Amino acid sequence: MPPRPLWLTLRGSKNRNDDEYMPAQPLEKLSFEDALTELETIVRDLETGKAPLEKSIEMYERGTALKKHCESKLRDAQAKIEKITVQQDGSVKTEPLDPEE
Repeated sequence: MPPRPLWLTLRGSKNRNDDEYMPAQPLEKLSFEDALTELETIVRDLETGKAPLEKSIEMYERGTALKKHCESKLRDAQAKIEKITVQQDGSVKTEPLDPEE
């Protein structure tokens, strides 16, 4: 039996009935760092081109979802450290949440 692909070993598991990629955790439970690590692993594995087409598609879809998850986490973090204000002329301005005085 050939060795298990790295992306299955690190972040997921095989379905008992076939070789379908099963993500390790639902996106909602992943921290930014864990999602980024899984995304990097998927990108590395896709770049090799060794995965069969169906697995590559599954990995690509998971990667797309992980990218969106990471972007959302970054936006949330940015919103916590910036305050958005609307100026009298209608323009939008951001400034540090706790400006130094």
